[in-house]
Order: sequence, then C-alpha cells, then structure tokens
Amino acid sequence: MHYGNIKELDVADGEGIRVTLFVSGCTNHCEGCFQPATWDFSFGREYTEETETKILTLLDRPFVDGLTLLGGEPFEPSNQRVLVGLCRKVKERFPEKTIWAYTGFVYDRDLLPGQRKHTEVTEEMLSLIDILVDGPFVLDKRNLALSFRGSENQRVLDLRKTRESGAIVLYME
Repeated sequence: MHYGNIKELDVADGEGIRVTLFVSGCTNHCEGCFQPATWDFSFGREYTEETETKILTLLDRPFVDGLTLLGGEPFEPSNQRVLVGLCRKVKERFPEKTIWAYTGFVYDRDLLPGQRKHTEVTEEMLSLIDILVDGPFVLDKRNLALSFRGSENQRVLDLRKTRESGAIVLYME
C-alpha cells in the first residue's frame, strides 16, 4: 500500500485533533474529487513499518483524539488488508481514541458480507472504526455547510451504534 500524506494535527477530518492518513488508490474517481492524484495506487510513498510506528507515535499524545483514514480509498481491498492491522494496533494501544474513516463506497450496499468491496478483513476493520463517512462525493450535491462531508448524499454513520442496533444510525445529520 502507498500513501500520499500524513497530517500530524488535523481538525477538519473528524472531531477533535486527529492524525490523518491519506492512503493511495481509488477506483471511484468521483467528479470534483479534491485529491485525484490519490486515485493511483502507487502515488506517494510506500507504507512501511516505519510509517506505522510514526502514526502510532503521533497518536501517543494526550491532546490527540484519534486517527482518521481517507484517501484515496481506505476500503479498496488491497488497502483494507494493510489498514486493518493499523486499526487493530490503535484500538489495542489507545482504546480511548476514536477511528474515523471516509469511503466513497456505501456501507450497506458495498461493504457488508457478499457485497462488492467486502473482503476477509472488512468486518474486522469495520468493527474497529467508530465513525464512517460513506458515499461518493457528488459534485452536483456539494454543500460546504455540511460537517465532515462534502456532498449531501454522504452520511456520517455511528458504526458502534449501528452494530448494536442492527440498523443504520447516523452520527449527525
């Protein structure tokens, strides 16, 4: 897996102060995407053990609220297989910190068992994510007044409550 950037102190991509990993590779190719360079799976730098250590070190600060994964596309199958390990380590070392993820895929159409982007690690990855912003960016539905999303079709899902209830629970409207 490759990544385009790591933001050490991000306040735009989730609540609080976050460490944000922008992964490379995306097959969605949304019109108006703010990072089309990350569509290329080879964009940026290779994700290594040193990269992971850097992210975990950045998270080990009391004022950091958690990790955000975006891209590119964290739920491309090849990215999931790497990111699940990072998510596992974050939850083991920092159980009080939240994990947010952004995906252009739709949770209940693309990521559940039997769906097109579900892999052998998808369920575990979803179980480690607290908040999922799902849905493709749609240029005609762009709305700069929305919190934590760019277009009106996107949802901010509370995955913990969604898992508990068995139905989609929005984190915010």
